[in-house]
Amino acid sequence: MADTVTEDEREGHNGADVAAPPPVRLRRDIVSVCIAVLLVSVAALVPLVFDRTLLARIFAEAPPLFAHWLPHTGPGTVPAIVIAVLAVVAMPALALRLSFVGLCVVTWAWALAWTVSLALIDGPQRGYAGRLERPDEYLSEVPGVASIPTMLREFADRIVDGQPDSWTTHVSGHPPGALLSFVVLDRIGLGGGAWAGTWCIVTGTSAAVAVLIAVRRLGDERWARRCAPFLVLFPGWVWVGVSADGYFMAVAAWGVALIAVAATERGRRRALWATVAGVLLGFGIFLSYGLILVGVVALAVLLAARTARPLPWACAGALIVVVAFWASGFWWLDGYHLVVERYYQGIASDRPFAYWGWANLAATLCVLGPAAAAGVGRAFRWPPRRMWHSAPTVLLLGGLAAIVIADLSALSKAETERIWLPFSLWVMVGTGLLPIRHQRIWLVLQATLTLLVNHLLLTYW
Repeated sequence: MADTVTEDEREGHNGADVAAPPPVRLRRDIVSVCIAVLLVSVAALVPLVFDRTLLARIFAEAPPLFAHWLPHTGPGTVPAIVIAVLAVVAMPALALRLSFVGLCVVTWAWALAWTVSLALIDGPQRGYAGRLERPDEYLSEVPGVASIPTMLREFADRIVDGQPDSWTTHVSGHPPGALLSFVVLDRIGLGGGAWAGTWCIVTGTSAAVAVLIAVRRLGDERWARRCAPFLVLFPGWVWVGVSADGYFMAVAAWGVALIAVAATERGRRRALWATVAGVLLGFGIFLSYGLILVGVVALAVLLAARTARPLPWACAGALIVVVAFWASGFWWLDGYHLVVERYYQGIASDRPFAYWGWANLAATLCVLGPAAAAGVGRAFRWPPRRMWHSAPTVLLLGGLAAIVIADLSALSKAETERIWLPFSLWVMVGTGLLPIRHQRIWLVLQATLTLLVNHLLLTYW
């Protein structure tokens, strides 16, 4: 059945006049989903069925995800199912009726509850409190940090493996901002895995609100409202609860959102918000080297807003952070070159890019879900002129561009389901293209995928 008239055309926009999507047949959405399913299936079958020798070299027991097959249930099973059902039933209507502030609060609270319940499917210890306490994680290094200034000065010297005081895998693979964050939490009395996990989930799920604010500020509140139910049931929450990448995603998302706020303000308010955005984005690159690519999404915001006026202030804010770390003894470029050396000291040297170069995208599709695949398919059916005139679509393209660049770098071979969360989140904006009358169908598919992944596989994060 053809969508001969879109909901935006019947009901009108709640915001600036943004080009409405053309009518698209549901069967074309199904084609987009089938292509996504095919890519994921091939990524799974090639090492598991057609080339068993490849399985030993890709270091992923449940390709394309870094997990292993372990059907299980846990304390979070029933709450997760109940929260998902309620979201499917109620969220589409609430997204249209609540005030925007109310929608932001409900979206965050619902995503938070959903993420906690997903983590608890693996159990309170294995799925929540113990995730960040493993020997290769950040918390294992926290007790050894007697002095923060000393840690920052010596950080780069301990990145490369093969020396007695080398950092653990995750600490060495990231700039010092990540370890610093958990050290600060410990210093203020929030030490241990439970507090660290709570920090990652609470901050991580707030990223959904950042997306809503960015889309609304760029001129289309109605589009933001249509995205909200899908942000609640974002399959990526599986890897936000519990991993530090959820926290990283939130810092980057709020930086991008505040760029959008600055782009729609004037005078001192523009300068203030742009500077704060720059500080967040600048700190982001000291949480994860890959977050430098969030700059692509930030530039997409400025392109969508058709202004570059916030850019000098944002650059100044980011420079403040860079100079602060440099003055403390850590130069970002030194760390980056050393971490590339460390990267190829490990299993990355054995993982074949010939497989992961495309299987990374399959892993990311598991994070996005079928609704996002359909949304991307709809976005690319627009005439190019209309794509660039739609601010949310430009955001989606920014997220996709960051993913493509990250993939081509060959510095993300596997585990992209969590590593690329800061980019994948913006691809979810494409769900705003899906007709309202089909939302519940898509939400059921999103929730089903999420629950299957969390119950059939034991993800490492």
